[in-house]
Amino acid sequence: MESAGALRIALDQGTGPSGDVPAALERLGSIARRAAGAGAGLLIGPECSITGYAIGGRTAELAEPADGPIGDAVRRIAAEAGIAIAYGWPERDGDRVRNAVRLVDAAGAERAVYRKTHLYGELDRSAFAPGDEPVVQADLGGLRIGLLICYDVEFPEAVRAHALAGTELLVVPTALMHPATEVATALVPVRAMENQIFLAYVNRCDTEGELDYCGLSTLVGPDGTELARAGAGEELLIAEADPAAITAARTGEAGYLRDRRPDLYRALAGPA
Repeated sequence: MESAGALRIALDQGTGPSGDVPAALERLGSIARRAAGAGAGLLIGPECSITGYAIGGRTAELAEPADGPIGDAVRRIAAEAGIAIAYGWPERDGDRVRNAVRLVDAAGAERAVYRKTHLYGELDRSAFAPGDEPVVQADLGGLRIGLLICYDVEFPEAVRAHALAGTELLVVPTALMHPATEVATALVPVRAMENQIFLAYVNRCDTEGELDYCGLSTLVGPDGTELARAGAGEELLIAEADPAAITAARTGEAGYLRDRRPDLYRALAGPA
């Protein structure tokens, strides 16, 4: 039973065939109906969930604006299923392509678009231009939702910026591959705990060329507790984010935001 004020969240650890947008959208429709039937108010997919992530030159070929055919299709799916959806795709911005995640609500209205700010290696840098807006948020289901993508969450400053801006549930679509499983199993729970927020880390579990994605998607609570954890294969996880847990974590002895000393940290914003 969902608690009063809690948001039930569906984490979709699965994708359609890379490069096959119609198949991915058909699958998303089925998953959205299934998640809504389980009482979820928000469905989250992996990084570049609609197109595939490591698809070479097809990234630019499949890129389109947020209000393009992919965006219109996802809006219809969300409205028909009655569930908010966070999905990833390559966003066309003139001559540039950005790695983006878009949040649409259960009526199909756009609530937020975030562009990945920290690009991972040559794979990202050869395909995408970086975003320049570090904190993108929307209020949904009684929670303030924030958006990051994959590598972004590995920077403590990026997550702390969200916590300071009031993010309560941080949504992180991801394409994490082997052997870096410690990011999902060790780093992500710490990010949630040290910022006393919910963190939904939704990873791919398929393969693209030589890349073998490791799954291990999770929803972590503000005390670092894993509320749901996937294995290596395709799964749909359902778990709740109750804002009362944030209050409980932040009013305890370890008040990581309350007890900060910003006057001591100024050098941290300097050059590497």
